Amino acid sequence: MDRRWLPLNALRAFEAVAKHGSFTAAANALLISQSSLSRHVMLIEKQIDTLLFERKPQALILTDAGRRLLAAVAKSFDRLEQAMDDIVAGDIKSRFNLRIQMPPSFAAVLAVPILRDFRLEFPAIVLDVVSPYGIGQPAADVDVAVVYAKPMVSDFVSDLLWSVRLTPMCHPDLAARHSGLQLADFIAANEIVHVRVGDMPRHHFWTQFARQQGMGNSDLERGLVFDTALMAAQYALSGAGVALIDPRLYKDEIASGRLVCPYDNVLDDGFGYYLITHPDDLGDAAISLLRSWLIQRLGQASGEKVMTALPNAG
Repeated sequence: MDRRWLPLNALRAFEAVAKHGSFTAAANALLISQSSLSRHVMLIEKQIDTLLFERKPQALILTDAGRRLLAAVAKSFDRLEQAMDDIVAGDIKSRFNLRIQMPPSFAAVLAVPILRDFRLEFPAIVLDVVSPYGIGQPAADVDVAVVYAKPMVSDFVSDLLWSVRLTPMCHPDLAARHSGLQLADFIAANEIVHVRVGDMPRHHFWTQFARQQGMGNSDLERGLVFDTALMAAQYALSGAGVALIDPRLYKDEIASGRLVCPYDNVLDDGFGYYLITHPDDLGDAAISLLRSWLIQRLGQASGEKVMTALPNAG
């Protein structure tokens, strides 16, 4: 489509509807009538001959085309806003704001300490780090994302930083009190700690682990459930409970003896940490720089070769 015919007001209306999830709320936010807002969205749909929303009685749901368009629109408007703010503020220096998404535990344990090095090396790039819960594709308004997910087909460039392998971890005193037990007996004798991920059953990982290890029908619904591996690890550090977590995120705690892995058994459930970048952004100097730096540093942390999947490569 020729950029001369891009419907900018309609795109702004579409972004508002997508972010608010409602024509009424979006109209109120933009101070225009709901009918006018609806016409703007229908104009885009007519131009591209594709529906952007599934219109249901109680909800608006973005279609695949809508999600793809929202990602481009939100990022474009963000950059326009940033450029105009810099001009108004008289900022004539090269300064870039990049928005990064990372899982909470990954960000707190691994990324935050090394991002200080990035800021010291590239002070002109300002980082805005967000850490939403959940798994799967990144939010539409981020420039670079690390996501916890299984391999997926998408429109993004996907770099596998490492495959997650979970193993039982606990406080050394707890392991010492039960030394000599078989794995199944050790698990049965202690409180187990769960990590909830997305919309999967809250006992998913322990259930998969028990199945892979041939542990039978152990009682795996007992114990605490946390939203993040970070909280599960903190609970294990307190001396209570056995958490099923990735030891590479807690190398310092293992090296200092504050956490131990009493068994060599691991769960490889297909999940991994992926660095996600939109292919259109690879030509952006700041984004390309951040991506390369993260691949180098996080790939070193994992001890694995980083694998790259191009869009729709699977």
